[in-house]
Amino acid sequence: MTNLLEVADLDVTYPGKGFRAQPFHALKGVSLDIRPGETVGLVGESGSGKTTLGRAVLGLAPVTGGSVKYDGREIGHLNRRERRGLASEIQVVFQDPYSSLNPSMTIAQILAEPLTARGVAAKEANARVTDLLDRVGLPADAARRLPREFSGGQRQRVAIARALALDPKLIVCDEPVSALDLSTQARVLDLFIEIQERTGVAYLFISHDLAVVRHISHRVAVMYRGELVETGDGDQVTARPQHPYTQRLFLAAPVPDPDAQQKRRADRRALIDAQKASEGAAA
Repeated sequence: MTNLLEVADLDVTYPGKGFRAQPFHALKGVSLDIRPGETVGLVGESGSGKTTLGRAVLGLAPVTGGSVKYDGREIGHLNRRERRGLASEIQVVFQDPYSSLNPSMTIAQILAEPLTARGVAAKEANARVTDLLDRVGLPADAARRLPREFSGGQRQRVAIARALALDPKLIVCDEPVSALDLSTQARVLDLFIEIQERTGVAYLFISHDLAVVRHISHRVAVMYRGELVETGDGDQVTARPQHPYTQRLFLAAPVPDPDAQQKRRADRRALIDAQKASEGAAA
């Protein structure tokens, strides 16, 4: 099967600021691919480079080396005008649904905006809005309301509906459930899965939570300090991690048994200490 997205030897470097400031290498030779209809989970702690990779795919981070190909076409160096044609192919769902939704617009206006911008007639756009709301489990009368009238989970459903408006083939999901409580997280994750089964859309699913990634991903890629340190089948990587950093992420996930949780903390601390010692010896 032909890959939908191919990231090869990707580097993203930000110039230093101030007197003698050093450049910051956010990504160092990252290679990743996503097949049509597949979910690849990208996991790592804050600062690992996972969001930078998502932004590079979206054209929001400078590609300073390597390539980003979508459906066989190099897109890593396109300017904003050249990327407009990709809007119907690649969409994004951000972490905070409220900040990404215009608070002064009704839900109908928010969902119709990308459609009318592509030349869809008002009558057809309105019908499409009703269909989009139904696809994400919201009632038709939600169209008349404002974002502030909804819960966090409902707002994220609106954000997902907006991402689906142009029938994309790939959605970059940047921590889309991290601001939600656990029960709402599960419902939104199930919604992502249901939509994928119905439409065949592919996801680059970015999260710091290994348990979340395990729930939704076919394959998992683990990022640490701007590099991919482990990739593989979702169950394999999350249940039997090989790299010490992935093992640390696994041990950071909470478990209900207090004794088991205490042992996890001790094991994780031992891994951190061993990794620091190894890095210090290498330096």
